[in-house]
Amino acid sequence: MKNENQISYDPLLGDDDPAPYKVLNHDGDTPLLLICDHASNRVPKKLAKLGLDDTQLGYHIGWDIGAAGVTQYISEKLNSPAVLCNYSRLVIDCNRQPGDPTSIPQVSDGIVVPGNQNLSEEQQVQRTEGVFWPYHHAITEVGAHLWRKGKAPALFSIHSFTPELMSRHEDRPWHVAILWKRDPRLAAPMIEILSRKTGLRVGDNVPYSGWEDAYCIDMHGAAPGLPYCAIEIRQDLINTDDGVREWGEILCDALNEIMQDTSIFDVKHY
Repeated sequence: MKNENQISYDPLLGDDDPAPYKVLNHDGDTPLLLICDHASNRVPKKLAKLGLDDTQLGYHIGWDIGAAGVTQYISEKLNSPAVLCNYSRLVIDCNRQPGDPTSIPQVSDGIVVPGNQNLSEEQQVQRTEGVFWPYHHAITEVGAHLWRKGKAPALFSIHSFTPELMSRHEDRPWHVAILWKRDPRLAAPMIEILSRKTGLRVGDNVPYSGWEDAYCIDMHGAAPGLPYCAIEIRQDLINTDDGVREWGEILCDALNEIMQDTSIFDVKHY
């Protein structure tokens, strides 16, 4: 039965558009679920690049540069499943609550996004139904598939950040940062291990905070009582294949060390 209050919309993705998400190593059995919310700068054909050019979509406003490569490296090296969003954060930010003005930004780091101006509710729902909810449903299903094998998995969310935010004239000197809220099981040892690396400047909830930008880790980590954290790697460190491999190795070593303590896999709500 159709709900009279249900919002109607045309499908966002056409037959020639890729799926809204990508799953890597679906049957990996390490109790570690990797997610990458801003893995791609792709835009559905229907949205005509949102009125931007390829150069603009290639900036940090379009995606988390290098994050997808690091996610893939860890997935392969640690035999861990991974779920990556297949569309740009400018289409819809999968790490924001739908309806929040930052969910579909009209301006990002000083760049106006023409295709995001004055959207109707139907157009916004088209994006949540086309990309946002399928991505989150995939995380839930892949996580459940992993959990059914035994241990409750840890959730590790992989992001990158620009060295300089132009609109605020803000320099970001950290090499890497850990975002978390309440549950320290994954975050605290990760900060401690990365801080051992000579010359690394490690941020704790900077330049973004797990108390503020935490939709995914709240939904898929905190709510079910899984150990979790998000990592932010400075983009100039992972914008080459060599950088991706280096940071992939650093994080694989850290995660392997952390997972030696099997008590972190207990379901626990903070």
